[in-house]
Amino acid sequence: MRQILATMTFAFGLIGLAAPSLAATQYPLTITNCGEQVTFQKAPSKIVSIGQGMTEILFSLGLADKIAGTAVWVGPVLPQYAEANSRIKRLADNDPSFESVVGQEPDLVAAEFEWHVGAQGSVGKREQFKDLGINTYLAPADCVAKVNTDGGDGVRKELFTMELIYREITELSEIFDVKERGDALISKLKKRETDAVASISAASGKNLPIVFWFSSKEVNGDAFIAGKNSAPAYILKAIGARNVVTTEEEWPLVGWETIAQANPAVIVLATMDRRRYAADDPKVKIDFLENDPVTKELDAVRNKHFVMMDAQSMNPTIRTIDGIETLANGIKSFGLSQ
Repeated sequence: MRQILATMTFAFGLIGLAAPSLAATQYPLTITNCGEQVTFQKAPSKIVSIGQGMTEILFSLGLADKIAGTAVWVGPVLPQYAEANSRIKRLADNDPSFESVVGQEPDLVAAEFEWHVGAQGSVGKREQFKDLGINTYLAPADCVAKVNTDGGDGVRKELFTMELIYREITELSEIFDVKERGDALISKLKKRETDAVASISAASGKNLPIVFWFSSKEVNGDAFIAGKNSAPAYILKAIGARNVVTTEEEWPLVGWETIAQANPAVIVLATMDRRRYAADDPKVKIDFLENDPVTKELDAVRNKHFVMMDAQSMNPTIRTIDGIETLANGIKSFGLSQ
């Protein structure tokens, strides 16, 4: 019997060894990225990443050692990447200068948002980098079915879905020849989403009215609220809740009198390290909500149904899955999933 088991173990070991891995990337590799053809002669060796979401995807793919500099951060890095992040040069917390980016001598600039590297790029235009022999890559989530020339945070014509993030992971893993890591990351994220949605299935279909408040230029002024096709809208759809906003703008400014008409049952408040506006602070948000004559009468405020959510979970990133988990847990804690 021992001989049989030993033989079987050896055989299964051979099967495991013989299992084919994903094919290596064949260079030169050409992809279409946000309307432009980009060709890679080899895997990039030195990256500047602009946007926390983009940087965290690169970390998730095990590419920290290739990042020469980062910029545009709204909060702490994911805990598992804190050590790696501490070794990487922070060019700026907000928009870096074109000179500071090219000064790192990268062969790839990867940006989360088109307004940083695009037609009206605040950091630089794609052709500026191309003229210097530097490839650029933009997150598909910021250009597929999205118009970024209308000012503000753009207009999203179709509902964001995580498939855009999975596309980004797939493309980056191919560019860097780490396809197995990309597939493993996508599988992990899909399982987490499935588990989070299943945990709150009892609330599905209740059509709870919910609003996502990112910030405001003035605390008592109009609020930046998640639009109907944004990442938060995807979170709401996943758990069967309803967005109170119907505009296609990504983060429209909406008056509280308008929001009050929808009387949200839950208000999701963005948390972040950034303090560009006073309302970036969630404590300031709550103080306003509980004392303003209009907002203090909302069901969400009277019942203290506030969900604190990391700001990056409200952007189209791998943290959107965290957002589903956070909101699902919040709804359950309020007894709204019964």
